Amino acid sequence: MATKDELLAAVKGGEVAKVRELLKQDRALAAARSHDGVSMVLLALYHQRRDVADALLAADPPLDVFDAAAVGRLPRLRELLGREPALANAWAADGFFPLGLACFFRQPEAARMLLDARADPRAAARNPMRVTALHAAAAARLTDVARALLDHGADVDARQQAGYTALHAAAQHGDTDLVELLLSRGADPALRSDDGKDAAGHAHDKGHHGLAERLASAARPRS
Repeated sequence: MATKDELLAAVKGGEVAKVRELLKQDRALAAARSHDGVSMVLLALYHQRRDVADALLAADPPLDVFDAAAVGRLPRLRELLGREPALANAWAADGFFPLGLACFFRQPEAARMLLDARADPRAAARNPMRVTALHAAAAARLTDVARALLDHGADVDARQQAGYTALHAAAQHGDTDLVELLLSRGADPALRSDDGKDAAGHAHDKGHHGLAERLASAARPRS
């Protein structure tokens, strides 16, 4: 009989065929969790294996609010929030939260549903990464979601691990639209991450030289 540890190893290793084989032996394993309490579905997503997550989802495990937000299962998310509105601001075992997960895994409709349910746009992960939903949206290059977060009161200059801001991420990606949005909402282009680089420096390092000049100009004091 398949075991949780076998499934855990297969999920971490991205072995989608093995995952399917184990679930054929015992579909209930899809609802298992890692030793630190993370669902198998989220674990697959953390390892950048949506195909493994889909194999797990095909076994129809009961999704919690974190899973539903991360994979964009809107009916399930709506059901959970309707039953218990406080789940919009719940914390997973690993310190992440539904709004951040929806943003990072590119689920804009789930993010908007959570904002409508009063998810806190200023919340930061309760783990060393300290990411906010705005950092996650910047990482996922979701400009419209970033706008919605800012409209709901997100801190435009919030710092995550290593002192990074959303503007630093947008600069690294060469994401001009997001850079302009963040600047228009008051992002400080002179802020430096812990390695001493400002937004222009991050853009320059990734070869986005035109954007680097735009950011350098925005950071210059005005006489």
